[in-house]
Amino acid sequence: MMYGFGDDPEPLPESVELVEEIAIEYITDMVHRAQEVAARRGRLTTEDVLFLIRKDPRKFARAKELLAMNVELKEARKAFQEEQ
Repeated sequence: MMYGFGDDPEPLPESVELVEEIAIEYITDMVHRAQEVAARRGRLTTEDVLFLIRKDPRKFARAKELLAMNVELKEARKAFQEEQ
């Protein structure tokens, strides 16, 4: 992930650990907030996460893109299994 953002191909272990801690903290916080949003329904969905990132256009667009790609992959796997 760091190399993709222009870092050295072999980053310092301390840097990798710091980025990992930040990513884990962010994801944990997002999941807890999404669970609070979903508490009334009792079930966490992708829509709850999308609701939380709706005001960040880049994150929202990327999440929608990944969800669409996931649907395409599921359909491709299903079509491939039906052919066999």
